[in-house]
Formats: sequence, structure tokens, C-alpha cells
Amino acid sequence: MAIPFDRRVVKPPDILMQELEGESVFLHLERGQYLGLDEVATHIWKTLIASESIQAAYDSLLAEYDVEAERLRQDIQELLEKMVENGLVAVNTN
Repeated sequence: MAIPFDRRVVKPPDILMQELEGESVFLHLERGQYLGLDEVATHIWKTLIASESIQAAYDSLLAEYDVEAERLRQDIQELLEKMVENGLVAVNTN
């Protein structure tokens, strides 16, 4: 399921996130599911949450990292799909 990049990512209120030494762990309290992110994925997540849209986060990350544009787009899409599937982030529709 492709997530449109004009949407905004938000952290649902029932999700706990703990960061330690650059890595993070997310816990969905209701489902009892968790997901760990390495340092790079944690930085991508933080950029997504702080940005007005997924596209704005993508643009910022593309300027920051020496990475092929399509590779970054794919990595962001895969991370978002995994987190949405586990209920760890929500994507606003407006």
C-alpha cells in the first residue's frame, strides 16, 4: 500500500517511544506490539513527525544524506508501511 507523500505522519497517543543512544523502541499499549528502530530509522522517524508532510521530510533527508533519491523514497515508504501496519504511526488524510 503506497502512502501518499502529501500526507502528514503523527504519533498516536497510545504509543510509547523510548530513545536510547540514538536508537528507539516503540510500544503499542493496546496491542502489546513493539518495534525497534536503528539510529538512521530513528532519525527518519523524527524528521517525519516534525515535518509538515512526508514530502517535506523526504526533501530534508535528501539534502542531508548522500543517497539516491529513489532509494530514500523507497526506504521511507517501507518504514511507514511497517509502522502503520503495526499501529505505531498514523497518516493524516488531509
